[in-house]
Amino acid sequence: MQGKIFKGIGGFYYVMTETGVVECRACGRFRKERIIPMIGDEVVLDVKNGKGYINDILPRRSKLVRPAVANIDTLVIVVAAKSPDPNTAVIDKMLINAEINGITPMICINKSDLADADDLVKLYNGIGYKTVIVSAEEKRGIDELYTLIDGKVAAFAGVSGVGKSSLLTLITGSELETGEVSEKISRGKHTTRHVELFALNNGFVLDTPGFSSIEPEITAELDIAGLFPEIERLTGQCRFRGCRHIGEPDCAVKEAVKDGVIPESRYKIYTELCEIQRSIPEWN
Repeated sequence: MQGKIFKGIGGFYYVMTETGVVECRACGRFRKERIIPMIGDEVVLDVKNGKGYINDILPRRSKLVRPAVANIDTLVIVVAAKSPDPNTAVIDKMLINAEINGITPMICINKSDLADADDLVKLYNGIGYKTVIVSAEEKRGIDELYTLIDGKVAAFAGVSGVGKSSLLTLITGSELETGEVSEKISRGKHTTRHVELFALNNGFVLDTPGFSSIEPEITAELDIAGLFPEIERLTGQCRFRGCRHIGEPDCAVKEAVKDGVIPESRYKIYTELCEIQRSIPEWN
């Protein structure tokens, strides 16, 4: 029997199958081989005497480490048009994390009833990322968001107060724990207590508490330019093959930054990641 893990609590895994939900334990060899099932895993299980046992985990398409979730198709980066004000550095960090982990990102701008989001839309549409404008308060744009994620495993990420849980409640019809922006929340408290997949027609949605606090994990072999679509598109137009777009002359990327085609904020993050990579011993 096959199924998908949609929740894990206290060593028990709850697997959704064609015949219903099965409460499972991982088989003994998992501990010996240090294999830990993840939320979102497609698994093979046996059911004996009413007890389920996970015997195998099918290959993962993608995964996150924090929170531990597998097989995500789309990362919905939720930001607020206002309260809290959007922070492009945080958005870019989450976009980069999605690119590193092989997940297609999109940007959902909530609280459009408080302010317009034209600048954000222009910025990220220009790069090539899909954006959708919604208002959980006015229940506006929810149908479009639903259509964009239907049939996929969609993870919602964003800083506290942007309205992730409120949007998920509207989409799934299930009450999730939410909270108003407060002094405690502004210091980093998350309102969501655990990670769980919620069925959505032909797909699933989940919240990802903790994701926005992760710095991109840079390795020696990582293609930094490939994490920035606007830089990747221009790489072949530089004078020198293998141009790193930092100190080389006749660089198409640097010219695009100078002309305002590539935002300086994005280029700054690119150069910072390149410096981090240069400090890795294996890179030298």
